[in-house]
Amino acid sequence: MDRETAQKQKAEARQKKRDEKARRKAEKLARKEAKKAERRSRPPSALLQEFWNLPNMLTMGRIAVIPLFVWFLSDADPFFSWAAASIFTLAAVTDVIDGFLARRWNMITVVGKLLDPLADKLIVAAALVMLVRLGRIHAWVVIVLLCREFIVTGLRQIAASEGLVIAAGQEGKWKTSLQLTGIVALCIHYTHPMFFGFAWYDVNFNLVGKFLVYFSTAFSVWSAGVYFQAFLRMLSRRGQPAPGA
Repeated sequence: MDRETAQKQKAEARQKKRDEKARRKAEKLARKEAKKAERRSRPPSALLQEFWNLPNMLTMGRIAVIPLFVWFLSDADPFFSWAAASIFTLAAVTDVIDGFLARRWNMITVVGKLLDPLADKLIVAAALVMLVRLGRIHAWVVIVLLCREFIVTGLRQIAASEGLVIAAGQEGKWKTSLQLTGIVALCIHYTHPMFFGFAWYDVNFNLVGKFLVYFSTAFSVWSAGVYFQAFLRMLSRRGQPAPGA
């Protein structure tokens, strides 16, 4: 084999390698484009659709504003205290709105059942911890309230695993109303003039908030006892035959 023929074969071999490399690259790019087109044409999953309905977006909004709420409350300035109280009040209002819309529009979803109580507990826990840090409420009160939430949540989970449902009692609703109102007042903290009837009065929001939160703590302990009694009654009736069976 002469030198010219050998060089020609080497050149052909190099060209063949380049062509093969280009072909593989083109096939890889084609597969990638095909996967992108498949993802674009694929309908969104049911779980993703649940995330983007209005009630669940409001719920996720409550979770998203927690860092902003904590930042305002940590300053302890009268203006920022008002801002933190406004954010907390808005979150409490959206909690009522998203539940109403979910029932009205028949949008009760698995995601909503998970996120709604989680969002409530997160922002309340953040508020209570920050209020202890600022010295606006005693730590033992927060410990009692958080322990109550853990106990009741645990009882509900155990009951749900057994196919039982523990309905929320009226005392639990009173507890929630008193607690949220008390937290708003403690966020405001300072004494401000308020108009009542036909005159202005100075209101010590810290004192009002402490009274409401302490009162709600009593309801918390009471409602936890009611939940526990209901749980025991359900367990005692579980093994009994149905009436008329």
